[in-house]
Amino acid sequence: METDKKISAERVQALREATGAGVMDCRKALTEAAGDLEAAKKIIREKGLSKAEKRADRETGAGLVRAYVHNDRIGVLVELRAETDFVVRSEPFQKLAHELAMQIAATDPADADALLAQPYIKDESRIVKDLLSDVIAKTGENITIGKFFRIAA
Repeated sequence: METDKKISAERVQALREATGAGVMDCRKALTEAAGDLEAAKKIIREKGLSKAEKRADRETGAGLVRAYVHNDRIGVLVELRAETDFVVRSEPFQKLAHELAMQIAATDPADADALLAQPYIKDESRIVKDLLSDVIAKTGENITIGKFFRIAA
């Protein structure tokens, strides 16, 4: 495997694109994982979770409402909040809002806690809270799920 001096810029960039982490964090994770990209992703994710916990007390004053309709039979409105409008407009945040709306349409959770504890519909080896934590790590801001509503015809 690669040593610290031999970690290629391409591998650092690949990890950066996959995780949204900073260059130095990616290099450190690759070094710690002896160049193994999947192990480095896991290290970044674990560090991201600790970052998410540190941000949990920050106020989420900005937000958006995402609507999703599945086959004209199930409709979902979900409120997702972040600290700033800048993050609310970001691609990772927008994608998270869409993924959460699809998850709610598919599973009809009772509340936000139940939603966060569910296996993710697109990858059952992960839970929904992992998605949220990934975006918190990428954006550097606290993100919370507000209200959501699901209507089925």
